[in-house]
Amino acid sequence: MYDLSGKVALVTGAGGEHGFGRAIATRLAHEGADVAVNDVAANPYGVGGGAGPSGWGGLDAVVREIEAAGRGALAALADVSDAAQVDGMVTQVLERFGRIDILVCNAGSRPGRDRVPVVELSEEAFDEVQRVNVKGTFLCSRAVARHMLERGGGGKIIVISSTAGKRGQALYAAYSASKFALVGFTQALAQELGPAGVNVNAICPGLAETERALQIAEAVRPEGTSAGEQLARMVSDRSAATPLGRITEAGDVASMAAFLASSESDFLTGLALSVSGGDVMF
Repeated sequence: MYDLSGKVALVTGAGGEHGFGRAIATRLAHEGADVAVNDVAANPYGVGGGAGPSGWGGLDAVVREIEAAGRGALAALADVSDAAQVDGMVTQVLERFGRIDILVCNAGSRPGRDRVPVVELSEEAFDEVQRVNVKGTFLCSRAVARHMLERGGGGKIIVISSTAGKRGQALYAAYSASKFALVGFTQALAQELGPAGVNVNAICPGLAETERALQIAEAVRPEGTSAGEQLARMVSDRSAATPLGRITEAGDVASMAAFLASSESDFLTGLALSVSGGDVMF
């Protein structure tokens, strides 16, 4: 549908089997882009960095999928909240592909200790969420924006926020704070980079059945309820409350990312687009 031939994308947080990162990276590849994929570990959900319970191979598996689509691929390990590691990652991508046209800031903190009432929320848990979600997006955007400005060729920066960045929810204070911050960051960066032809937009997905969703379910489940049961309840409740009758799927987010990465979105910037089936309509 879109022609990203000759473009190079960097997608962070792409090591999960069911996550947004993998879906976005493979979709961009099918649209013609070469894609570098990042995560903090080769397989962030595998035991000891190896294959997960389903046999999923992490970043290496995503690289193989991109290459199977006929595109160049690179796995780049880095902690997005560490400036030196981010700069090293960007250098690695530039050395391999020579340019970065599309950045997707998708990496997120691991939910768990932060999914409690504010009166029980530890400073450390709050800081961890901001460190990965907000600082990580800032560092990646800064490094890639510097490259885009130096080469003078425009570009696309896509920030993965959340519907929780538009509507707060009990037990999600740290997460919501980080995702609201990303919407403001997107607007500010869009104004700064617009004159250079760089578009900056955010995607705000609703609940999706990713690895992170199961971690959230584990964190908020009532005593006596399994994580699987809690997730099923969350999916059922959210589907019932959504006008289009289901929760977000990774492919929905990948489709929006492909649009924002393409020339079809050249006159759109500073937006925070809800991908939630009408659950959030602003």
